[in-house]
Amino acid sequence: MSENLNRNPSAAFYIIAGVFTTWNLIGFMLYYQHMSTPPEAFASLGPAKAAFIANTPVWANAAYAIAVTFGVIASILLLLRKSWALPAYLISFVSILVQDLESFVVRDVVSVFGNEAFIVPPLVLIIAIVEIWYARSVANRYYR
Repeated sequence: MSENLNRNPSAAFYIIAGVFTTWNLIGFMLYYQHMSTPPEAFASLGPAKAAFIANTPVWANAAYAIAVTFGVIASILLLLRKSWALPAYLISFVSILVQDLESFVVRDVVSVFGNEAFIVPPLVLIIAIVEIWYARSVANRYYR
């Protein structure tokens, strides 16, 4: 049994880890784009949506930053087969929950964005859960 532990991973492992890394890098890029866009640029979305985005509290933006940063770090650690990938994914997941709590509970994003608010946040949560599941499932087989 011990000869199966820490063996070289299959190509599927690297493909899945690569997809996770790409996903998280896209999230990081979107965060950077969001934070570097001047508030006037959001005016084209309409006054309610622009005000919602402009009034996002600092702690929610910090949760966004932590979520995407730790998502990228976790994905890189997964590619490198390091055991710290799982805790990094968990930090990212908790940060996603904090950000969604702010949007859906504290400020009611649905009243401003309507049903489109139910598209991306659940997708992000589902992918985060899959990343955590996968990092746990390969932990004893491939981590160094």
